[in-house]
Amino acid sequence: MQPVRGQIRLAMCLAATAALLNLGSLLALALAVRQLAEASGRWPVAPLLAAAACLVGGYGMRLSGFNQSHAAAFRLEALLRQQLAQHLTRVPLGEIQRWGAAALSKVLQDDVKALHVFVADSTPLYARAFVMPVCTGLALLWLDWRLALTTAAPLALGFGVLALAMRGGAEMGRRYNQAREQVSAAVIEFVQAMPVVRSFDTGQSTFGRYRQALDGYLDVLTRWYRQAGFSARVSFAVLNPLPTLLVLLWLGGWLLLRGQLAFGIWVGALLLSAGMAEAMMPMMMLRQMVEKAQLSAARIQDVLALPVQPVPAACASVPADAGVVFDNVSFGYAQQTGSADGADEPPQERALSGVSFRVEPGTVTALVGPSGAGKTTVARLIPRFWDVLEGQVSIGGVDVRALPTEMLMAQVGFVFQDTFLFADTVADNIRLGVPDADMRAVIEAATAAQAHAFIQALPKDYDTPVGERGAALSGGQRQRIAVARAILQNRPILVLDEPTAFADPENELALLTALAALMRGKTVIIVAHRLATVRDVDQILVFERGRLVESGQHAALAAGGGVYARLWEHHAQARRWALRGTDAAGQPADRAPQVVP
Repeated sequence: MQPVRGQIRLAMCLAATAALLNLGSLLALALAVRQLAEASGRWPVAPLLAAAACLVGGYGMRLSGFNQSHAAAFRLEALLRQQLAQHLTRVPLGEIQRWGAAALSKVLQDDVKALHVFVADSTPLYARAFVMPVCTGLALLWLDWRLALTTAAPLALGFGVLALAMRGGAEMGRRYNQAREQVSAAVIEFVQAMPVVRSFDTGQSTFGRYRQALDGYLDVLTRWYRQAGFSARVSFAVLNPLPTLLVLLWLGGWLLLRGQLAFGIWVGALLLSAGMAEAMMPMMMLRQMVEKAQLSAARIQDVLALPVQPVPAACASVPADAGVVFDNVSFGYAQQTGSADGADEPPQERALSGVSFRVEPGTVTALVGPSGAGKTTVARLIPRFWDVLEGQVSIGGVDVRALPTEMLMAQVGFVFQDTFLFADTVADNIRLGVPDADMRAVIEAATAAQAHAFIQALPKDYDTPVGERGAALSGGQRQRIAVARAILQNRPILVLDEPTAFADPENELALLTALAALMRGKTVIIVAHRLATVRDVDQILVFERGRLVESGQHAALAAGGGVYARLWEHHAQARRWALRGTDAAGQPADRAPQVVP
């Protein structure tokens, strides 16, 4: 709240002034009624004009207060989202993955919006709900202490019932937010997995998880309503102006008939008490908004408290070349993060243990091994997606942890196996990382990436929106856009995470041609599953269970009888598989699909 504290205070002062002016209009009306009751024969012009002036002034002040509070809320919302986004860019990927898209989306959207609503609507109402009852109570005491005490009785009862209704509200609010988060996660999973859902379980299993999340959400809402619903309705009825007026009508009429109360004072008390009860009505809503805002602020603070990777403001030394060195590197995902509630998780088996190797500048190195061996982890430690637990990763003789983010990103380019495109135009997706690149440079990069031809065939060529996550393009087309992006960035070190894994033969040929242009003159580290594509690289590093077990070139490793030789034999057997067919008797035939060795 610090950046908008001044605006919030101004909004509350304006709202408080509006409340005092409204109180003044009620007092002026009471004075006008008193003059009329005295039968002086004069119309009470001055009190009525004063009441009108106070009413108009109060409306103007209240409107100005809400304008200030909404301006503060919009500013706070923008600042918070910007601060959260900037903070998340410096948080290790392990923390982001632990939280998950649904939880972070809720913080960035729902929780920030909850603070917006609190600042925009609650702060002026709070000022009014505090100033109006206090000043009205003082005015009633000045008029008649008996009427003041009578007015306070139903209000005290209403607040007592309201406190009972709100008991346990913070805990129920926490459960409510958890249930909403689970529903959001189930929705995201259901939508993103729609192709798999329609192919395998017709939605029964995935929709079942979504329905289970909805049932849990409904259960929380039902319990909350049963716990607080009756008390809330009772307090709403008691805090309504009507019960207060009825009590004052009974007591004031009784005192008036006995000659113990003036008629003008009685009317003034009726007007003031109605205004006080009306001002206190929002307190029920305000209590819920405050609790919701507190929970939202706590979750926002949890995200802002996530540990960030320390980044030096300046680099003591510049990388001498584009060589990459791993020196006794160990890494484990569990040790990088805590649990969702902040507690430390027990350590798991390390993803990497004691890994050491050197990649010479301008050479091509392939990382191979069984699934889960640590290949992708090695690739993602180079651009410092995570920090190592032990050892050191260095570029050109400089530890990556000593490089400012801008300098590190200027050294390393990355082409992921699963390419992500933003919901923007083709040209702007290629420009990512080089936003000031002109159209000529974009076209040259796309041409080198074998993407220019298909881009020209799109409805608006380079200005065509690619849709969410690049849904308007095929997998091979998305990969070539990613390669064009890397070509435009022109960074000396290139990390490729099996970019041809999902390409068909035509797209694979185009991708290989594009990669050849991209790799020229660079230090290349490629995560490889198709061993045939890395036979001629300068160095092959073989990983198994998080350890570097072999290194060398293809011929020596294939003849060595180790892990690589076994992988190569499996690869060769897989390439000999073919589609054949069987006839009605089950004998081999020319058709009828059957996979046989």
